[in-house]
Amino acid sequence: MTTSLILGFLWVILATAIALMPRRIHWPGAVGLIATGIPLLGYITWENGPLVGGVALVAGASILRWPLFRLASWLRRLAGSRAR
Repeated sequence: MTTSLILGFLWVILATAIALMPRRIHWPGAVGLIATGIPLLGYITWENGPLVGGVALVAGASILRWPLFRLASWLRRLAGSRAR
């Protein structure tokens, strides 16, 4: 198993630990996970190829689905205000 995949699995364990903490920790934890997850995703893709990178992207998106939902709603609101 490559170093990048081991780091990816540790990232998933850290995300699970953050999810088990009180709610006030969730959003700061999500910011930290995003900040570390984006370069880690690039490293996984570079070391293991685009198929494994795509699987890691889907796994990370399923873990961080609420920040993604919030980002999508913010972008919709932003696009709606510019269309007027």
